Amino acid sequence: MLHDKDRIFTNIYGIHDLSLKGAQSRGDWDKTKDIIAKGRDWIVDEVKASGLRGRGGAGFGTGMKWSFMPKEDKRPSYLVINADEGEPGTCKDREILRSEPHKLVEGALLASVGIGAHVCYVYVRGEFYREAQALQRAIDEAYEAGFIGKDACKSGYAFDMYVHLGAGAYICGEESALIESLEGKKGQPRLKPPFPANCGLYGCPTTVNNVESIAVVPEILRRGGAWFAGLGREKNTGVKLFCISGHVEHPCTVEEEMGIPMKDLLEKHCGGVRGGWNNLKAVIPGGSSVPMMTKAQCDVALMDYDGLREHGSGLGTAAVIVMDKSTDLVRAITRLSAFYKHESCGQCTPCREGTGWMWRIMERINAGEAHVSEIDMLENVSRRIEGHTICALGDAAAWPIQGLIRHFRDEMEAKILAKAGTHADAAE
Repeated sequence: MLHDKDRIFTNIYGIHDLSLKGAQSRGDWDKTKDIIAKGRDWIVDEVKASGLRGRGGAGFGTGMKWSFMPKEDKRPSYLVINADEGEPGTCKDREILRSEPHKLVEGALLASVGIGAHVCYVYVRGEFYREAQALQRAIDEAYEAGFIGKDACKSGYAFDMYVHLGAGAYICGEESALIESLEGKKGQPRLKPPFPANCGLYGCPTTVNNVESIAVVPEILRRGGAWFAGLGREKNTGVKLFCISGHVEHPCTVEEEMGIPMKDLLEKHCGGVRGGWNNLKAVIPGGSSVPMMTKAQCDVALMDYDGLREHGSGLGTAAVIVMDKSTDLVRAITRLSAFYKHESCGQCTPCREGTGWMWRIMERINAGEAHVSEIDMLENVSRRIEGHTICALGDAAAWPIQGLIRHFRDEMEAKILAKAGTHADAAE
């Protein structure tokens, strides 16, 4: 369990003063000039030592990602912050934008020093209009105080930060599609290589990081990478924002230590599952794009990258969607299939055709109008989509269906057989 002294987000619910003065009273912008003076290599090494992994879902080492940025290049370098939070069930980055924006602004400055960038763009989902306003206010305050600008924190380092509102496309949460959209093009993922560190925004070296990944950086650098690495488990270090929704008594977004048992997370912070723990049916532990887990798995699952991988799922964005025994799981996954069909950019044939095909089959299964043999065919098609697209949207569409078939095939068959029995009775 996380102790209060180790919390990074001390105003995540927006209870206290949101202004620069309020942020400073909670420790933001403390000794920032001194951290900048320690230099690029020190910043990257500390973030590496912390074990911080990307909080946007992929879980790639943040310090390692920064180290890919070229040090001697005549082109300008850019930091791009991904605030296009569109994963169903995920509601953590918007809380940072709304209630802790100065952590993001300070983190953007320090991350930019680490990668050698002097300009940062924050790509915010268009629906987050109030959140974008809160972030812009924080940026304006930081400019006025001299914390960012031509002489950031009087360190001699020039740094500018801009907010860019997107048009609400889920696909723009993928880093290269985000870059395309930021450049004014259609939001479609790019083939890799080249990777953004070599050829990103405007053809220049670029690092794309999630909001939460950047917002925790100042505290890591103030307290030291070893402090952050001392929380959680090996290779799953630090603290994390978990957003829990669905059939719990008190849905919430909460900061906790990585590796906390799922049962403890739900019972300590959410008042437990509606109707008691034994009423739990399934949980999607990392946003809608990871496979669901059964109650038996949830009894022992640890909430980190490796702990959930052991159960055939993933941490993703740490958006925990809880479903009790009243849930029609087939209908729930059918609804998610409709989402992925709608959000496919259409660039890759397996995703463009496959997401629609899977959704239509799921609709037929849900209505009891399919044949039992189509369940195997559905899984086979999902395997042909998974891993065969430019970005991970194909995987995201396939995994919820695979999880349903793996653990709750009996419910799919029951819907089909129930309708078949109804037809037989009518025929008689």
